[in-house]
Amino acid sequence: MKLNIFVTALGLFARTNALLRFGCAQLTVQRLDPLVNSGQNPSPHLHQIIGGNSFNVSMDPKAGHDLVKGSTCTTCQFTEDFSNYWTAVIYFKAKNGTFKRVPQRAQQGMEGTQGGMVVYYMTDALFDTAQKSKVTAFKPGFRMLIGDVSYRNRDQARDFRQLTYICMQNEGTRAPESVNFPTTPCPAGIMANHRFPTCWDGVNLDSPNHRDHVAYPESGTFESGGPCPSTHPVKIPQILLETVWDTKAFNNKADWPTDGSQPFVWSSGDKTGYSTHADYVFGWKDDSLQKAMDGHTYVSAPMLKTQAIAQQNKCNVPDMVKETIDGWLPALPGNVMVN
Repeated sequence: MKLNIFVTALGLFARTNALLRFGCAQLTVQRLDPLVNSGQNPSPHLHQIIGGNSFNVSMDPKAGHDLVKGSTCTTCQFTEDFSNYWTAVIYFKAKNGTFKRVPQRAQQGMEGTQGGMVVYYMTDALFDTAQKSKVTAFKPGFRMLIGDVSYRNRDQARDFRQLTYICMQNEGTRAPESVNFPTTPCPAGIMANHRFPTCWDGVNLDSPNHRDHVAYPESGTFESGGPCPSTHPVKIPQILLETVWDTKAFNNKADWPTDGSQPFVWSSGDKTGYSTHADYVFGWKDDSLQKAMDGHTYVSAPMLKTQAIAQQNKCNVPDMVKETIDGWLPALPGNVMVN
């Protein structure tokens, strides 16, 4: 696997390359999933969500849900992006069986951002410094899912080698990557990476499992830079989500299990890390994303409007589930069992 070496790679990009990298503050943390469990309140497990404030229990475009028209703000740096992005949430499990939510922290250069994630849109894999491929931006109503919440072993995880963890030794750590939770304390936190597919069938904005309408290059992995398969011929931007889970408060090995295992679990009940997954619902205003992908962008994009971090932090949605998710809990939200 080629490495997501952010510090090195970004320093090599020329101003003529199409790459967006921006921060998004926390919109909400709730047990909702309008993609997989549309209309269900609450959903089976907890998620942390960023993006536009049209996020709701149900976001069915066939029922008229429009992320751009329905949003009055976004937690993302670029004000044209009302998309929603979400992942599960990491908890620390104490020796006495209680759980505490692990907070997220901002990356360097984005200090002051409340939780959230860093989002990339790329024309090629991050290590490709040319970033010169032509891509077709997503269409209104587009959505997709990467990962499988039921996975619990390494053989299954091979289906999604694009989903990894980095045990951060310092702010610049970007290697090595693993497909399971780190097994030793991580001084600067755990970074979870979610790299979405880069090829679309050109017809369907969604599919029953939210995955079949998209694919990775036919020559192998997301990193290959190979051509899209004939079944999915349209090259789309690659979305990469980076979430830094601030595990520093839980790094005392005396608080870890005595059997040598690691103490972190996803809110889905997964203690292996193999079930990591992420959801995306497209919501860019007009053709702003296409213009950015066609333009000479480099982290910032002159054709897009940038808002201050203070404004990003102000955007939120009401608590629709109304349950306790913080403090020391006797069980994971929803009484999800650890397995």
